Amino acid sequence: MNISAYGESQTPGLKVLNDDQIYEIIQAAYLILEETGARIPHSGALKLLRQAGAIVKGDLVRVPRHIIQSALVTAPQGFRIYNRDGRPALDMANGKSYFGTSTASPKSVDARTGEVRETRLADIANGALIADALEHIDWVMPFGSAQDVPPEAIEVYEFEAAANNTAKPIVFCGYTPRGTEIVFEMAAAVAGSLEELRQRPFIISYPEPITPLFYPAEVVDKMFVTADCLQPQLTAGAQQPGGTSPVTMAGSLALSLAESLFAIALTQLHKPGCLCFMACSYITLNMDNGLMSVAAPEANLGYAAQAQIARRFNLPSWGLAGGTDSKLLDAQAGAEAAFTMLNQALAGLNLIHDVGYMDTSMLCSPDQLVLGNELAGWVHRFMAGIKVNAETLALEVINKVGPGGNFLRHSHTLKNFRREWWKPALFTREAYPKWVGNGATDIRDRVRQRVVEILETHKPAPLPDSVKAKVAEIRRKGAAELAK
Repeated sequence: MNISAYGESQTPGLKVLNDDQIYEIIQAAYLILEETGARIPHSGALKLLRQAGAIVKGDLVRVPRHIIQSALVTAPQGFRIYNRDGRPALDMANGKSYFGTSTASPKSVDARTGEVRETRLADIANGALIADALEHIDWVMPFGSAQDVPPEAIEVYEFEAAANNTAKPIVFCGYTPRGTEIVFEMAAAVAGSLEELRQRPFIISYPEPITPLFYPAEVVDKMFVTADCLQPQLTAGAQQPGGTSPVTMAGSLALSLAESLFAIALTQLHKPGCLCFMACSYITLNMDNGLMSVAAPEANLGYAAQAQIARRFNLPSWGLAGGTDSKLLDAQAGAEAAFTMLNQALAGLNLIHDVGYMDTSMLCSPDQLVLGNELAGWVHRFMAGIKVNAETLALEVINKVGPGGNFLRHSHTLKNFRREWWKPALFTREAYPKWVGNGATDIRDRVRQRVVEILETHKPAPLPDSVKAKVAEIRRKGAAELAK
């Protein structure tokens, strides 16, 4: 069969901006940095910016676009994230989407009982273990914010709990510069050395400035610590349109891009070539009650637009999907998680976090995480598209079966159906009598059963005892230091 130039498959996609709109948003971001500027009460950062040609008055700095454009030249435009064992895991050089867990909630759903209570360190460990077992969850964040450890040292406890229970890449929130530094010491112990960690990073730092356009000295220090360790970082402000950013999505996009470009310029001035994302979080502000919404359509338009803009700069992007504002695993939870995950995969967001969030991001739920894994498998199959080649066109098979025949017994069906059709693990496709005979369970029952099954049967690949001991010792000394 002779078919001239064609691609075997086309990945489905979503665009919400045209080229002219992207250009206007980029120009607006440059003007924000040139005319409005940013506040950054950090003497070292101000010195770097002044030497580069920025206009500095007190802690207010206005940045000409040539500084930003020079920084974009040194920012790596493609890199890999590895797993804990040094194997390639996430490719940041293309439009692939990777789903990760939620994080930092003060409350959690107990993985065994379903009780809602304050997050404990055990929930961080269980979240990592469950994510490790879920084939469509590609990376993890500490699953909540542990309330039973010293708050001054929370990041070192949470990193240890996560690293002991999953080999998947880890995105972490460092709460202090020294805490961030200690986490990298622990990660280096896992990797074998700091040099090996630099060669194969499995950890990503997540320092957050304060929107709009404020970079506290502590945040800048965390950015610099990460850059000095040559580890990737997501410096992402949280836009709440109507609260911390303009209520119009175009204005929020321009502001978020300005903040991201400023962070990239600052880190590149400090350490040219350090790894960075073009990142921002859009969380819709509910004007009725002042709470955030993690699944609003407007925010998802913002993320889709952000993906397009990041691709214009050839930098990886950051999304938020798989969560829900619902308090229960109900129809709302499934609908909101499915909509956001498909939307952001279609848009080509790279790292998509917060699968497992409930209750407007105040609750991490293992049940929602397991449901999100099912949805991610569904989305991944859709994103794989339709492969067109001689095997899949099946002309010889059609000819053999002929008019009035059927394809069920043909070897072509047996050979191809498993890779053509997505098979759900939790959604029901049984005949009604069989469903009744199997207990007439709903999705909540099946999800809860799967969570308990993972906890009882899944054994993550363990760290060597010597490495675990070294990580624990760094954590012990680090926690004592931070507590002072």
